[in-house]
Amino acid sequence: MINIVFACLFLGTTLPTVSKVWKSSSRQLAYGQIVAWGQYAVGCFFVLLMLKPIFGLPDIFAGIMPVGFEGGHGTAGGMGPIFDELGFPEMKDYALACATGGILGAIIVGMGLINWAVRKGYVEKRSSSFVEASSSSLSGEGAMRTESDEDVASMIDKAFAEGIIPVGKRPEAGKLTVSSDVIESLTLHLVFVGAAILLGWLMKQGLLLAASQLPGKGADIFKSFPLFPLCMLGGVIVQWLADRFDKHEHMDQGLMMRIQNCALDFLVVAAIATIRIDVVAQQWVPIVVLIAAGIGWNVLMLTVFARRAFKDAWFERGIAEMGQSMGVTATGLLLLRVVDPDYETDAAEAFAAKQLLHEPFMGGGLWTGAAIPLLALWGGWPIFGIAVGAIAVWTTFLYVLNRNTRRKS
Repeated sequence: MINIVFACLFLGTTLPTVSKVWKSSSRQLAYGQIVAWGQYAVGCFFVLLMLKPIFGLPDIFAGIMPVGFEGGHGTAGGMGPIFDELGFPEMKDYALACATGGILGAIIVGMGLINWAVRKGYVEKRSSSFVEASSSSLSGEGAMRTESDEDVASMIDKAFAEGIIPVGKRPEAGKLTVSSDVIESLTLHLVFVGAAILLGWLMKQGLLLAASQLPGKGADIFKSFPLFPLCMLGGVIVQWLADRFDKHEHMDQGLMMRIQNCALDFLVVAAIATIRIDVVAQQWVPIVVLIAAGIGWNVLMLTVFARRAFKDAWFERGIAEMGQSMGVTATGLLLLRVVDPDYETDAAEAFAAKQLLHEPFMGGGLWTGAAIPLLALWGGWPIFGIAVGAIAVWTTFLYVLNRNTRRKS
């Protein structure tokens, strides 16, 4: 299921040029990278200096919070075979517990921060009455709203509170691109997904072949690298070929999203259903400590760093990043839509463009797949050093961007 989810990420949509994405999202990308790398630094810091000496935990425990937060339930569940291969099967349960804590924290803490930002005047396009009404609707409470607020908020209430899209406003699931007399359109789209996964599998075999030529523990890194980030690269190749040679546009983004979301739903349900509560209960204290540390890092970044990182709509940009980095992309968009329902600021565009460059590496991508084997093979201190170095690089990059902008203005 995780292979299908990642294979579909770029299928069905025209690949934008890197320069176009970069121009729209460079600051957002830098901020998102700092938040993501910081989770690895915070995880390693707390495990190496506190949790490991007290509870005798292995260094790989430092990776469960970033995997659960940045990757979500899908990535945490998909990493199960890797944890098994490395000899730490219980880490999958810990990562899933962190994913649950992260997404709950994103909603609860995020809504509290939104109300705080409205009272302080940090939100550019939203009134406090609607934010409080949206908060009540998300928590399932009936709330009194004015008629104007009800008109603006009806779609959000239906989609997020009740989960029902009103009749007459329901979008299409997708478009049929070929006649069913030839082949069912859904079948054809599954073929494209299969091609992407096949390319990912071929890349994995290439890595294994290269690993066989490496001495010592270097080979173990490639052997432990998961398949799903490579399936994502396979999807990029398939879409690139389609953009170049498929003049009839056989792939439809709507159908690809249905395939992806269906696979993700089954994956999340299966992952949560297989959490071994007794295993999690054995280490619930260090898990709670890591979850609290991760939430604290994200809150610190939003309330202190975001206003210095962005020249406009800093809270809108930061709250979207907080939701994504503690849950899934949809959580980030949910929180953003509460404060900017009509996308009047540039936050939504920058956030969406940033995901194209961020996800392949951090949100369950290449680094996520490599970090866990590296923690098992190298230990926590080298990963801590890499994370701190990455934070320094992206912070410097963001500083240079802002300084150049000030000079131009």
